[in-house]
Amino acid sequence: MDRRKFLAISALGVATAAVDPLVPAAQAKGFKPGRKEKAAGEYSIVILGDTHFDTEPAEVYHSDYNEKVEWLNRVQRAEFARNGEMWRERCPRMMKRASGLVGQDTRMVFQMGDLIQGDCGNPEVHKKMLEDVMNSFKGTLGGLPFVTVCGNHDIRGTKAGEAYNEYMPARMSRELGRKIEKTTFAFTIGPDAYIFIDFERRDADEIEKLLKETEGARYTFVVVHGPVFPYDANSCRWFLFGKEKYDEQRRRFRKLFAERNVIVLCGHTHKIELADWFGDGGRITQMTMNSVWSKEALKDIKVDSRGAAMYGELRKGGLNDDGTPVKDESAVFEEYRPGLKRYYHAGGAGSFKMNVSSHGVVIDFYGGDSEEITESFVLR
Repeated sequence: MDRRKFLAISALGVATAAVDPLVPAAQAKGFKPGRKEKAAGEYSIVILGDTHFDTEPAEVYHSDYNEKVEWLNRVQRAEFARNGEMWRERCPRMMKRASGLVGQDTRMVFQMGDLIQGDCGNPEVHKKMLEDVMNSFKGTLGGLPFVTVCGNHDIRGTKAGEAYNEYMPARMSRELGRKIEKTTFAFTIGPDAYIFIDFERRDADEIEKLLKETEGARYTFVVVHGPVFPYDANSCRWFLFGKEKYDEQRRRFRKLFAERNVIVLCGHTHKIELADWFGDGGRITQMTMNSVWSKEALKDIKVDSRGAAMYGELRKGGLNDDGTPVKDESAVFEEYRPGLKRYYHAGGAGSFKMNVSSHGVVIDFYGGDSEEITESFVLR
């Protein structure tokens, strides 16, 4: 589909000015994050990263939890305790702040996967956990369409994947007002395309089909739980098509994404990260977001790494859970480092507001329940 046809089927199809891909939009156009614009095709989206919704006591959702591996049982029960503590008071404060980000131009709310903790041990309880959080978040955030992408915790537990597949496509159909049959799907907001990819059950044919169906978009956003670039931590292979056996697919989709100049919105790492990569004939800009406010201190952003030269350095000298050194994966980082023009990696948790217009794309981060913008990220 060419751009003319794409705009014809978009609700707000408008011609847009080109943005110099080598100059941040704020610098090139005088764009100020959060500024109210009157241009057609402008809107905002409120975004939550991973949330790991849960409650106290743990028995509410985890009474049938049945993990037999002792060390894993210990780790996961510690997660239940963490989640219960943060959702007791701190995360409701964050959600109240997120609700204040909704404005007249806000079209939807996105959530980056790991919506829930999972680990219910019972598929019916798993579906109830999904239903409870969807209704709660949607109510808090003004009843806007609430669109989520599948994360690993969303399908973790006894028959949890089946439960998610039974519940979520039908729920997304209600949220989007159109039939959603799979956990990888796409839709448009005005002249822009949004492709939601199931990170856990990657459907390469479906992703490629959706890319073709949305050709001609002003901006193409890929929303996926895990990142599309190797993550600078122990589990660096936990990215889209990241395992070595998928190298051919990884490079093929990297090229397809670059040729479309996609903007990737993701989560999973419980970090805030911006990566801007040029290669394969185009550009991929990735923003990783986190809403797991597990400690009060995460209200304030703490930069761990900055600049392309630092990409891949954090994991060096790291240890696996059993105390053994992590595998040397320097080659995979070297593959990406030359194309990185911007790189930023930080700790922090809160809510986000993405402002989209012909001037560019900017995401404002509000740490914890902060009333003021903690940091702004110019994506385009």
